[in-house]
Amino acid sequence: MSPDDVPPSGPPSYGTEPTQPLPYPPPPAGPAPGWAPPTYQAPPPYPGWQQPAPVNRHLPPRGRVPAWLWPAVCVLALVIGVLGGLVGGAAYEGLRDEPGTFSGGLDDVDTVSEPPLAADNGSIAAVAQKMLPSTVQIVAEYDGQAGGATGSGFVLDRQGHIITNNHVVADAASDDGPIEVVDQEGNRYDATILGRSPVYDLAVLDVPKAKGLVPAALGSSRRLVVGEGVVAIGSPLGLSSTVTAGIVSALHRPVTTGDSGNDSSYINAVQTDAAINPGNSGGPLVNLRAQVVGVNSAIATTGGSVGGESGNIGVGFAIPIEQVKITADQILRTGEARYPVIGAKVRTGKSDGTGAEVDSVQPDTPASAGGLQKGDVITEVDGARVTDGIALIVAIRTHQPGETVEFTVLRDGKQRSLKLTLDGEVG
Repeated sequence: MSPDDVPPSGPPSYGTEPTQPLPYPPPPAGPAPGWAPPTYQAPPPYPGWQQPAPVNRHLPPRGRVPAWLWPAVCVLALVIGVLGGLVGGAAYEGLRDEPGTFSGGLDDVDTVSEPPLAADNGSIAAVAQKMLPSTVQIVAEYDGQAGGATGSGFVLDRQGHIITNNHVVADAASDDGPIEVVDQEGNRYDATILGRSPVYDLAVLDVPKAKGLVPAALGSSRRLVVGEGVVAIGSPLGLSSTVTAGIVSALHRPVTTGDSGNDSSYINAVQTDAAINPGNSGGPLVNLRAQVVGVNSAIATTGGSVGGESGNIGVGFAIPIEQVKITADQILRTGEARYPVIGAKVRTGKSDGTGAEVDSVQPDTPASAGGLQKGDVITEVDGARVTDGIALIVAIRTHQPGETVEFTVLRDGKQRSLKLTLDGEVG
């Protein structure tokens, strides 16, 4: 093959393609004036569909609020809280019918019921540590005597109410003498008598400036058993913050409290051998869980009386806390206490133990309406045995005015049952 026969370089020719470039004009350097890319309009997905409005990117994102709103909300909440406190305070004060009283009684004051110590506590020292801050000494002046009568009490609630015996403050009340409450630290507070009950030998003192004192925990005397350990706290012979210990000697013991000549103050007492002396009156009797189960009120003496000035002989008596709660509730509500009566007189002297003999029946009373007659011997009250007149009075006073109570009586040698609806008197 000669050099003239070498095929030219480049892609092969197939006979139908030009061997020389076609004279096409060069592509334009940019789009022609007025040119725009074609637009595509998608058909609507369903009839009636509309294009959503464009998003305004200058608005804050959904879920966020302006920066000034949170401070405004906080200020508004603070104002509402202050107004709520004022309204609540006004409503709280509105519960008071008179200075110091509460329409709801114990329900409207801050008492404590939870036991401060465990059920298996056996430490008297632990009980004393819990109860001493809640126990106070009471100094009641009368007849112009400096110092006057000295007794004890305990803090009932955080509103500054103190429980004590009526006989601790009775003389000061009749003489309009000043009363002071002295706490464990020796701080003194002026006190006024909110209400008192000679019948149950209880009084409630109002000590507004003592609201910082620790309330005592309230327990139950009904759960006590004979032989159980108890602690008495008070100011015997003026010796403040004195602690003595003993056991429950007996339950449901009918006794009189207050002065030996006052035969109207009968209680269904808890008997204890914890040392109780003059000055312990009104102080708490406490179980080993540091709960108040009674109010120390009287002691037996070698002369056979109770409530005298003799020293302790190992026989003391306390008002059950259940009665304390009832009387305190009534005094907090109205400033006075009420007790139940049937309108009959019974003998309270010596008895053969077979019951309480009725001396007289007053007209228009529960006794006359229920069919009780002179000469009847009452042997039971709601199934509880009655041995004498004192036991009858105590049994009746464990109920409340308005209750219907069943009495078992002996009449002409035959036993019968009578139902009496108890009346009530202030005292």
